[in-house]
Amino acid sequence: MEKRKLILVVDDCIHNFEVIEALLFQDNYNLKYAADGLQALQLLTEIQPDLILLDVTMPFLDGIEVCRRIKSNPDTCYIPIVITTALNSKEDMARSLDAGANDFISKPINGLELRARVKSMLRIKQQYDNLKETLQLREDMSSMIVHDLRTPINNIALACEMLLYSELEEKQRNKVEKISYAWQRLSSLIDDLLIMAKMESGKLTLNKTSVDINDLVKQVVADFTQFASHNNIKLIAQLSKINKNLLVDVNLFRRLLENLLSNAIKFSPSHSQVTIKVDRLNGPEADIQIQVIDYGLGVEDELKQSIFNKYKTGNNINNNIHQIGLGLAFCKMVVDAHQGKIFVEDNQPKGSIFTVQI
Repeated sequence: MEKRKLILVVDDCIHNFEVIEALLFQDNYNLKYAADGLQALQLLTEIQPDLILLDVTMPFLDGIEVCRRIKSNPDTCYIPIVITTALNSKEDMARSLDAGANDFISKPINGLELRARVKSMLRIKQQYDNLKETLQLREDMSSMIVHDLRTPINNIALACEMLLYSELEEKQRNKVEKISYAWQRLSSLIDDLLIMAKMESGKLTLNKTSVDINDLVKQVVADFTQFASHNNIKLIAQLSKINKNLLVDVNLFRRLLENLLSNAIKFSPSHSQVTIKVDRLNGPEADIQIQVIDYGLGVEDELKQSIFNKYKTGNNINNNIHQIGLGLAFCKMVVDAHQGKIFVEDNQPKGSIFTVQI
């Protein structure tokens, strides 16, 4: 049996509640009553209504202030609020909507209008609940996938380490190193999936610290030098003097740089170069700009915006390179979380320039 929808009616006049109760009787809602704004806020710590019908003129706290407090609280901001008032001025309506109200109904309340507006708001709440369930399911599945894949990945990693410490011919060692790089990329991809699921569900908290961007870039370049060398790519860092530290989540920002460098190396032709460049931009904010420059096939004009979407892929250099379209989507999520910008431009005479400004 479907659970009855819970509606909280907030009004200092019990008669008004009784009128609303009578008008909604045929719809079999579960109605709760609060006589003032303070009581309503207290009730919200105990119940989770699907809808709030909120009077404007009340003692202690008026409906506008109650609405503002409810909408500013992350635990209650999703609850639809319909303001009910005998005041009909445009100014009152504007104040209500500015406080976060979802709808507005005038007193005396018309039964037909009330039922229609209540049903409309409950549909919105149901859509929110469905979306929340979907996001939670996706996060649970991501966590389960990460957990289930960790053991076989760790076994591959351990086997590679043991082989690398054994006596191998050069050709065999190169093969094992490729396997080692593959499991590292797979492990990184799994982490990206988990982080993206948390970002999309709003459950990821940034752990921001002050970091010297040049030092961070040097560390990432050092980690990728061997990989670039195996692909006959020259990796270059061009670092300007930056008298400003970045306040970022270091782990996420490092993964952002790793993804951009990995893509650039992977899609660059043999015997070319990839450059990571750090500059300080002019202007009042004096943002820091990081560019990853390659000489690959580049990105088609029609893909320059959509390439940052999930599962969107661009050109391949050869048929042995496969993409699933998550790396750049992850990068954009990280940049957005830091209120920055990321975009791609053509490199001349060929190739791409991926730019991050933060």
